[in-house]
Amino acid sequence: MSKKAKLLLLEDESALNETITEFLEEEGYEVVSVFDGDEAEEKLYETPFDLLLLDVNVPGVDGFSLLRSARKAGTKTPAIFLTSRSALADLEDGFESGADDYLRKPFALKELLLRIENLLKRTFHHDNSNRIELGENLYYDTAALALYKDGEMVTLGDKENRLLKLFIQRKGELVVHEVIKEQLWDFDEMPSDDALRTYIKHLRQILGKERIVSHKRLGYQFR
Repeated sequence: MSKKAKLLLLEDESALNETITEFLEEEGYEVVSVFDGDEAEEKLYETPFDLLLLDVNVPGVDGFSLLRSARKAGTKTPAIFLTSRSALADLEDGFESGADDYLRKPFALKELLLRIENLLKRTFHHDNSNRIELGENLYYDTAALALYKDGEMVTLGDKENRLLKLFIQRKGELVVHEVIKEQLWDFDEMPSDDALRTYIKHLRQILGKERIVSHKRLGYQFR
């Protein structure tokens, strides 16, 4: 089987580290496994990865701090936290530090595989066309990162563009507020619920109100 993607696995429990590594390698992935946060940090800045699998409670730099630092440095690689922590506050910390997904231990290896495959599908695939059709006379250009309607580019603010890109990458999924805020606002900015509602309203005016469904207190879904 050919390699699908290169993954960084940070897990300090040796038996679990070995089990996950062997399973994912059998599925065709290249896995670089480490056992402490400091080593993970070194690997992260030495080698490009397609996805990060990070335990939280590890020797050295903890998983939350590691990812938060990487995000500040500009790392956009999707990341999944693997942790026994289950409190809501920990879940919020995970997303605020830049996680794309959160898997609680113990978990089935098949579920981990599905989460990985789902995240990797969210990145835009390059083919002969950069156009993603969104409706009649409406498309998104993944090369220019721009929305076009009736052949003309639609003016979008930076955060509106980020939001639309996120929706397109995760079409049909419920995107929770924590993930939206992590994607739209930089680390030195304060997220705003009012601003988010304004961005949603503007996109609905362009795409159609029915395209962006609100799930109360949870997030939004792009159809």
